[in-house]
Amino acid sequence: MSWVSKTLNSTLGKKLLMALTGLFLILFLVVHLAGNLQLILPDEGKSFNIYAETMATNPLIRVVSILNFGFILLHAVYAVILTRHNKKSRPIGYAVSKASENSTWSSRSMGILGTLIFIFLLVHLRGFWYELKFGEVPMVTYDGVSYKDSFAIVSAAYQNILYVIFYVVSMGVLAFHLSHGFASAFQTLGINHTKYTPFIKKLGLAFAIIVPALFALIPIVMFIQGS
Repeated sequence: MSWVSKTLNSTLGKKLLMALTGLFLILFLVVHLAGNLQLILPDEGKSFNIYAETMATNPLIRVVSILNFGFILLHAVYAVILTRHNKKSRPIGYAVSKASENSTWSSRSMGILGTLIFIFLLVHLRGFWYELKFGEVPMVTYDGVSYKDSFAIVSAAYQNILYVIFYVVSMGVLAFHLSHGFASAFQTLGINHTKYTPFIKKLGLAFAIIVPALFALIPIVMFIQGS
């Protein structure tokens, strides 16, 4: 077995993969948010439709999208493996448990939070990616060029109050997941210093609040506009 295989199969290697894939997904969230915020621009969906068409047809972006799906699965699989490993390592709980004093609720609930996010992703992909890829999507023309009216599909979905609630709650779950995962990824990579760690934790907390809040704002605004 090569040193690469040994590293990837070790507990440390699995944690490193979790950290690296997690940081990639954090970066993806920023890019995805920048694109989705175009949904609430006052241009009747033009900016978003052009953006969506670019995302679907640009070869480089398509490769990144495939990698992103792979990293999501890899992140989820290794999360399950590490959780099972940790449980096997401590099959019997401590006589006196003071978990709440030694760790945050989000850090102790990463497995549950991650599972809920994965369920959200499946629902989200079925409602948007699958529909845009294989469903009947209306067309719209800008400056003589035809585009799929992705905005119409998203707008219709966000007129369902139940889906809006589901989306907003899911973003709350994401916020808790990020509040621990952001700083934890840097710590796993060895970026842990009395000089930098406090800043990383504050940055992670700000990211965990602002990014999910902006994502949640989009369906709320679109629901209100369509009402």
